[in-house]
Amino acid sequence: MQNQEYLARILRTKPETIFELEKKMSVITGKKEVIDNIVKENEQRIKHTLSSIDCSDYKSESVFNALIKKIKEDDWSLYELFQKPTGTTIEGLAPVFEAALKLANIEPLFVLKKDRAAEILKKNPPLNIIKALKYKNVGELLKKEDLTEIFSALRFVESKEWMHKTFDETYKQLTPKDFEKRKVDVRVLSGKWLEIAEKFVEKKYHNISHLKELGVIFVIPLQIDTPGETLRLFSLILHYLHEVEFYSKLFEKEVKNPDLPTGEAGFGNRIISLLKGEVLERVKPGEDGMNWMIIQRYLAKDDENDPRLFIPHVNPEALHWKKAQQDISRLGRRFKDIDLEMWRELDWVGGYFGKKGDGEDLVSFDLVDNVMALVKNHESIKYLYHHQEALWNHIFEEYMGNHNLEKLMIENFGKGTINLSG
Repeated sequence: MQNQEYLARILRTKPETIFELEKKMSVITGKKEVIDNIVKENEQRIKHTLSSIDCSDYKSESVFNALIKKIKEDDWSLYELFQKPTGTTIEGLAPVFEAALKLANIEPLFVLKKDRAAEILKKNPPLNIIKALKYKNVGELLKKEDLTEIFSALRFVESKEWMHKTFDETYKQLTPKDFEKRKVDVRVLSGKWLEIAEKFVEKKYHNISHLKELGVIFVIPLQIDTPGETLRLFSLILHYLHEVEFYSKLFEKEVKNPDLPTGEAGFGNRIISLLKGEVLERVKPGEDGMNWMIIQRYLAKDDENDPRLFIPHVNPEALHWKKAQQDISRLGRRFKDIDLEMWRELDWVGGYFGKKGDGEDLVSFDLVDNVMALVKNHESIKYLYHHQEALWNHIFEEYMGNHNLEKLMIENFGKGTINLSG
């Protein structure tokens, strides 16, 4: 099987798509044999990884189980390093937060001012929260509760209709003057929100989220009592740190956007578009050049057969995960008894392995795919889409350079596509 066909099979796209991509990108960049080199390096990293975790049986079940065993070991090492975090208090998660903030090392963020956020709630009282906490009105709510916690609770207490109405009517009025530079806020919500949040966190792996416009990462207090949860939580915090920094750059870029009509007008609508994760329905292939779609979110979570997944594209989510896994690898270098360095540059690695019966299975070597599979072990779910999206990003980086992926994403985010020409 040709390398282009093998890569196409992993990405679930047509071989012609990879052949055409290689042809155009070779003209644009002058680089040859990039696809061959990616497949060669993929195989080398697979062999090296399996050797390092003592997996000599190249059957898909054995490979997957060996990776899960490694995840369990790393999760326990982090659990011990972070002094057996409880997951229910800021004190219990302090070592996790401290390590994540130090590793990610992000600059102050360009985010929504808190007094402006309070005004939004005054104009759109969150009635479900007011009722749940037994307050008389929004004024009493804002006086007695923390604003950031209220905003964090909106997404799992208020209805989708309320959220859309609030976004559409108030966020479109935002201007650059409503934003300021502020440090990222990583916190555990107070215990009162746990009972209210039960519907939102029916599955424990959803107990952490973020607010891009406020630069907030929040954890709903839940006990860490399942293998994989410490590593999952730590990696998600790192991912969200890089994500809020990425969106901060996008917000700040919109201030100077020459395409916005009459200066500030349209700024709020752009903020809404960024927060909604809007993706183009289609993109022209480009006759003389090459068009890479920018896909803001993991479309495979909603529809694994979304046709946009099978055309050349880049994904900022995969970029944030890559940075998170690099952070985790650096942490491993600081402690001799913790072996986390293996996961560096494995986000895009994976391949087909024969099953013990007939046929083959695709196995992802990506850390997040495997840690999510471990946390959901009782449901026997295997994850692949983090690896596949990381591979599309890696192909782009191999042609355009690692430093250009984020740069070109931010420059072209508003268009939804990166247009390249020779």
